[in-house]
Amino acid sequence: MIHSVWDELKASSNFVEARKAVNVFNSNNRWRKRGIAMVPTKFGISFTTKFMNQAGALVQVYTDGTVLVTHGGVEMGQGLHTKIAQVAASSLDIPLSCVFIAETSTDKVPSASPTAASASSDLYGAAVLNACQQIKARMEPIASRGNHKSFAELAEACYMEWVDLSAHGFYITPDIGFDWNAGKGTPFNYFTYGAAFAEVEIDTLTGDFHTRKADIVMDLGYSINPAIDIGQIEGAFIQGLGWAAMEELKWGDDNHKWIRPGHLFTRGPCSYKIPSVNDIPLNFKVSLLKGVPNPKAIHSSKAVGEPPFFLASSVLFAIKDAITAARAEEGHLDWFPLDNPATPERIRMACVDSITKKFASVYYRPKLSV
Repeated sequence: MIHSVWDELKASSNFVEARKAVNVFNSNNRWRKRGIAMVPTKFGISFTTKFMNQAGALVQVYTDGTVLVTHGGVEMGQGLHTKIAQVAASSLDIPLSCVFIAETSTDKVPSASPTAASASSDLYGAAVLNACQQIKARMEPIASRGNHKSFAELAEACYMEWVDLSAHGFYITPDIGFDWNAGKGTPFNYFTYGAAFAEVEIDTLTGDFHTRKADIVMDLGYSINPAIDIGQIEGAFIQGLGWAAMEELKWGDDNHKWIRPGHLFTRGPCSYKIPSVNDIPLNFKVSLLKGVPNPKAIHSSKAVGEPPFFLASSVLFAIKDAITAARAEEGHLDWFPLDNPATPERIRMACVDSITKKFASVYYRPKLSV
């Protein structure tokens, strides 16, 4: 699958022509350089702590045709509640507007696993589906009579005939488990694949950079909600951009006596830099691989939360590609170190010229940006 993602990205990003265009730009500009890079990712989905791969949900149908769903996942802006509502609406064949989500509470769903590992939609979606299927099975004898014009009428009829319209759903991820001592087993239910292309431009005199273009292709199976998933991909990429090129922890230790021992210097937005609107790629494109169902997750979908994060390393490698062009101007064609985050200080010192040579060797490797 990764080959399909890689090939589609290479075509959509027009990598070969981009390489030529960057080379032309670099040959015509001394103090500004561009670089490009492509990076793949393969991310395993499941809790590696086996017992956490379980989920519960409570679904209740009311006589007016509305449905109340409670599940063990926490909505923190990632769109989990929306996907869960979609699963319930699809299973019961009712409008999404008829489904309501109750806030997560242990008096409804006890002993829930953490909302983590990018697996919540898989786990709680399957638990909700299980509950809905139980209710549908109970309603079927009455529904088979075929004299109900709406789901509300059917729910009312079921209530009048003493049908239980509340169900607890449960799901366990099957066929996973890993023996860490023996190094054998199946730690993940499946993998989410992706690839990213990045083009950056750096100022070799200041170390400033901007991401001119980012192109991402992800394999998410049959996405339950493409709008949510694309938003998650964009957000994870920008978060990863901070990790790759901006966010640096500065601690006081024996090598950095200007910081009080054990003291974290970067504690706020003045010293700990995170991506802002200005750091978003000028040309930002995300696409989902088509026609690749995933039989191991709810409605053939795939998890999306964490997998795109590492794709932002394409920016780091594109920066290094641009620095390579700058160093070539000074005749330095060999390998050089570039640690992440690739802060302006690191970029500037890596772009060897007559100014930097006065302060450090061509292989200078700053531990901290100071």
